[in-house]
Amino acid sequence: MMFFRQPGKFLLIFIFLLSVKPRLNAQDSTMLQLPAQWTLQQCFDYALKNNIQLNSLRLSKMSSDQDLLLSRAAKLPNLTGSVSQDLNGGKSVTAAGNSSYRVNTTGNYGVNSSVTLFQGGYLNNDIKQKNLLTQVAGLNIAQQVNDITVLITQAYLNILLAKENIVYVQDVVATSEAQVKQGQQQYDVGSIALIGLVQLKAQLSNDRYLLVTAENQHRQNKLVLKQLLQLPSSYNFEIQEPDTLITNTRLYALQEVQDSALANRPEVKSSELGIQVSNLDLAKARAGYLPTLTAGGALGSSYVSGGANSAYFKQMDNNFYQQIGLTLSVPIFTRRVVKTNVEKAKIEVDQSKLVLQDTKTNLTQTIEQSYIDVLNAQSQYDAAVEQLKYSQEGYRIASEQLKVGAANIVVFLQQKNLYIQALQSYIQAKYNAALNIRIYDFYRGIPVKL
Repeated sequence: MMFFRQPGKFLLIFIFLLSVKPRLNAQDSTMLQLPAQWTLQQCFDYALKNNIQLNSLRLSKMSSDQDLLLSRAAKLPNLTGSVSQDLNGGKSVTAAGNSSYRVNTTGNYGVNSSVTLFQGGYLNNDIKQKNLLTQVAGLNIAQQVNDITVLITQAYLNILLAKENIVYVQDVVATSEAQVKQGQQQYDVGSIALIGLVQLKAQLSNDRYLLVTAENQHRQNKLVLKQLLQLPSSYNFEIQEPDTLITNTRLYALQEVQDSALANRPEVKSSELGIQVSNLDLAKARAGYLPTLTAGGALGSSYVSGGANSAYFKQMDNNFYQQIGLTLSVPIFTRRVVKTNVEKAKIEVDQSKLVLQDTKTNLTQTIEQSYIDVLNAQSQYDAAVEQLKYSQEGYRIASEQLKVGAANIVVFLQQKNLYIQALQSYIQAKYNAALNIRIYDFYRGIPVKL
């Protein structure tokens, strides 16, 4: 009844709902298109399609393609048309001394064209250079894809690490809860002292704290992946866990991987093309020393009204003209402009060579570091497996002794903490080894898979 009493208010609410509903539907439709569970390959595919940096580089390549088309078109003749129509007014005096005001109409029409026949090879070198720059733009896209692939792989494995850590810590918390319950029963019958029960409860609190920390880390790792994929903030997702996670694979020789990367990585190819681009800049600069030959032609006609013979078509026929010719422009003194351009182009060539050398050096050093990381990670993994094996057995024995009242609680807690530390070290080492071997193989050109 209130709406009918206040029709203006009802109308405002109705208009507001109409304006909000399309936005809500658009957001819901976007969310519905996203999967609830992501595989690593789905992460790659989504990033390749939607990543802002990648799409920006694609637009840059499209711009380079247009520059190439423009450069090729520079060899074609141009064609320009011109039309002018003027009204001229003024007084005219007759032989009898009479004056009158007259208005004459003047028209000029023409077309002209010119084409560059020779410019010291500038146009051909410019086409070659623009073609190389389009290739560089494509290589920049490939390099960005590689960088995103590594970052997504790292974030994905960090989520798996955190999820597995949560599972293990949950098991530890459940065991601690059972031990506290058992300790309470033993305390009630006088089997253990109060200090022992307090220590068990303190250990349970510590284990619960570890669980909260693991859950927080899991949320943080998911946020990193969400931001890499540039997903909506309100979107919640999970990742698919692989059946097995291979950590020990064949480790290829360092020199073999470095040679493969130097021959195939896009950043190296881009730097190599950069030298060619600089050499073409030098060739274009040297073209300034050479003459330029241009051919041109024009057609046109005009008429003026009010004359002795003011017939429009007659005047157009009588005034029709044709022009064709060659123009040779020879640089004689350019106030050092050309020489400066040539010297700067030479400097740019040397700079490009240094960029290539720096790119290769950084890449080989990065691969060498990755190789060392793989060796270290595999050694740590092997050591962590061994450590977990014995600490787990020690924790099992201490737990059995605690059940029958044959173990000192302090010794038991020490064994349990050693087991927890060994467990976390094992999980960390497993995923660290899996990540490093995949990154190392990626430099060899092997796609990342779990």
